[in-house]
Amino acid sequence: MARKIKSAKRKSAQRVSKLANIVILGSGGWGTALAVMTAKSGHSVTLWSPFEEEIAELSQTREHKKLLPGIILPPEIALTTSLDMALGAELLILAVPSFAVRQTARRLRERLSDVTVIANVAKGLEEGRLIRLSEVIEEELPSARVVALSGPSHAEEVARGIPTSVVSSSRHGSAAELVQDTLMNPCFRIYTNPDIVGVELGGALKNVMALAAGVSDGLGLGDNTKAMLMTRGLSEMARLGVAMGARRETFAGLTGVGDLVVTCTSMHSRNRRFGIMVGEGVPPKEALERVGQTVEGYKATLAAHELAKRKGIEMPITECCHRVLYGGLSPRNGMYALMTRPKTHEVEEHPWF
Repeated sequence: MARKIKSAKRKSAQRVSKLANIVILGSGGWGTALAVMTAKSGHSVTLWSPFEEEIAELSQTREHKKLLPGIILPPEIALTTSLDMALGAELLILAVPSFAVRQTARRLRERLSDVTVIANVAKGLEEGRLIRLSEVIEEELPSARVVALSGPSHAEEVARGIPTSVVSSSRHGSAAELVQDTLMNPCFRIYTNPDIVGVELGGALKNVMALAAGVSDGLGLGDNTKAMLMTRGLSEMARLGVAMGARRETFAGLTGVGDLVVTCTSMHSRNRRFGIMVGEGVPPKEALERVGQTVEGYKATLAAHELAKRKGIEMPITECCHRVLYGGLSPRNGMYALMTRPKTHEVEEHPWF
């Protein structure tokens, strides 16, 4: 066994990053940050948007002034509204919001080769069917090898070269390693993990807990409360994840506790900012308008609530968020309901019995 481990480490060390033709679909903050990072690493990069006015502005200013002010796009980055450029991509990064993943993948159906690797960076579940985004892409593009690239990674920091670490996960080990080899650099460390179920669910469910943490901040509550919500929220995430086939240990890693920490504590987090406004008394629909960008946790709360019911999993924080966002429960009464639940054990298998 020791020999096998040493051999695997040697093979990993022998893999050398190579320059690649990368196409990034989605010119929001995350897509733009990845374009800047990959271009600075020497890759050939094309950034796509379906919106002509957005590409026109980026072409003129070379700066995403709303989402990434002060970050200048290197001149080597090509900008386009045509999906035809996907034909020559060695790596295609899907950086559109979760609600646009299926329609974007469908538009790619006639353009991709059998060997295309698609790295999806959106975090969420498909509304209605409640399936993971890699499953959505695989339905539309059966021949593609899909990778989930996820972890604690604010676009604002990645674009500035602040040290960040994420996870590359896939059902295809070679695809996960290709993404690792291609995108990893001194400021962007990538680990591989075969548990794509846990990686994707961690990325989706932590947004629900970030909303709860934001609501707590908006109510003016303290560090104790946020620590409680984050810790018990992680327990909920893992409980549902295991019921859906994930490995529990994945939730102790970057795409579980790591992403949870950064999303619950940073003002870069749209989910937390949205939660703060709701905690301050702003109606959820108005808070969404004020944020002005996609708040993935709003729809993820619906999805997590429904999945918990289907699987018979107890998720009290998720249930409380659902009642506040969709049932008219006041945030303060929601917190009271959480704190006055029947007493229970912290661990599910208690050693006293």
